[in-house]
Amino acid sequence: MSTNSINNGTSSSANRQLADELQIVHDSMLDGLGQLADYFGFNKVLGQLYGTLLLSAEPLSLDDMMLRVDISKASVSTNTRSLEHMGMVRQVWVRGGSGRRKYYQAETDFWQIFTAVMSGREMRDMERALLIMEENHQRISDSIADFPADQQTLARLYLDRIIQMQALFRFASLIITSIMDQVRSSDLPDVASVELLKPSTLE
Repeated sequence: MSTNSINNGTSSSANRQLADELQIVHDSMLDGLGQLADYFGFNKVLGQLYGTLLLSAEPLSLDDMMLRVDISKASVSTNTRSLEHMGMVRQVWVRGGSGRRKYYQAETDFWQIFTAVMSGREMRDMERALLIMEENHQRISDSIADFPADQQTLARLYLDRIIQMQALFRFASLIITSIMDQVRSSDLPDVASVELLKPSTLE
């Protein structure tokens, strides 16, 4: 595995006591990222570990993260591998660090994270939903002639609703794909450089 080099980096501050206000912000950020991960259907610990690395000035080992998030090392290891697979963290080499320990650093290119996550799981979920809707549409279309008259009316309602949902999911897929294509083709240094139009400017 290719790793990045961090000069003179150690985890000496991994357990350093934070000022009260910094500790409050740190804990709030980890809680918020955990809830955000949970909202999108990911493990809450995934968000907390990413937040731990994101708010660390130095790379952290699995032991460091275990102490900071207060979970088992096995859970830290499993979730860190998931984050690495998603492109949200990367393993780095730390000068002076233990040769047997693995150190990690958060990915701060948020466009890269967005495109990696959206082009992976989210797009697969939409494609799966579209496939299910298509199968259900076909199932009703093939059988509607055999339904009692009152259920044919209900079946046509089902078909109408399925068609509407298919249109919505295809539109959402198109929007996400378009955004990702623009991000890949644009030279944007970070998300903070993007200016969003206020509703009043769209009228």
